[in-house]
Amino acid sequence: MTALQSAAGAPHARILGIGAYRPSRVVPNSEIVARIDSSDEWIQQRSGIKERRWATPEETVEMMSLAAARSAVERAGIDPRQIDTVIVATVSHFMQTPAVATRIAHELGTDQAAAFDISAACAGFCHGIAMASDLVRGGSAGHVLVIGVERLSEMTDPDDRGSAFIFADGAGAAIVGPSETPGIGPVVWGSDGEQFDLIRSREDWRDVLASDNPVMPHLVMQGNPVFRWASFVMAKVGQQALDRAGITPDQLDCFVPHQANMRITDAMARAMKLPDTVKIARDIAEQGNTSAASIPLALDRMYAEGDAQSGDVALLIAFGAGLAYAAQVVVLP
Repeated sequence: MTALQSAAGAPHARILGIGAYRPSRVVPNSEIVARIDSSDEWIQQRSGIKERRWATPEETVEMMSLAAARSAVERAGIDPRQIDTVIVATVSHFMQTPAVATRIAHELGTDQAAAFDISAACAGFCHGIAMASDLVRGGSAGHVLVIGVERLSEMTDPDDRGSAFIFADGAGAAIVGPSETPGIGPVVWGSDGEQFDLIRSREDWRDVLASDNPVMPHLVMQGNPVFRWASFVMAKVGQQALDRAGITPDQLDCFVPHQANMRITDAMARAMKLPDTVKIARDIAEQGNTSAASIPLALDRMYAEGDAQSGDVALLIAFGAGLAYAAQVVVLP
């Protein structure tokens, strides 16, 4: 029987650089409350959000992705031609095919990198990091660009009292490359498809096109069930990620959850019994919920405000529509 040769990868993988792009338009709660018969106080109590970023027409998924990617490449200290795989996590690239990752790979100046999009909603970035780590260690890639990007303002119903204040736009990116020491812990991921309907697009595209007055399919969410599920189930997933990485809560420097809701973040931190020494990402207050982009955007703010630094050990955890989730412990670049 003929024996096949197998790829030889790096002993370990790590994140080499993080980049981010925040849209220029700042939208305070005061701009939203009238249409949903609400108040700034109610929104902040319910979600922790004070304002969010919405993209202008010029700030496309591709444009924001490229800006975040170029920042990540610069901080990683590599040449774009060293990137041989590009993974874009998004639910708001509305062209069914081709993947926006192929355009980004070309515009960035990679040397014909493999490029594809993934759809795991708010968990997309953590899925991408897990895939990138496996690609580097398995020998299928040397350097992987992972991007989380969304323009959820286009999918938001401005009259929906339960969701109009939540969603936002932005992009974050990471370069994953080889390492002599472990830099990305084992992923804990999965889904709970029984609760498929808790967060979803309101309409099927086919129904939209058949309508006499077609409109963009809006996101809808059953807030209370999502809150209960994320607050307690995700704390268990976070603990599993710590256990698989051989890390205890007191060894963590940073906790970077998906920026879905400040109350969910606090509930997870309490359930995992994180000590006061652990810095917790709270980017949602000024950024809103950017789905797949939220974790790299939150990391970017933590660096800027001095809450994170190179060498810190961080727990990343994300969850969203599907209900899909993923978590891993990483060493910050």
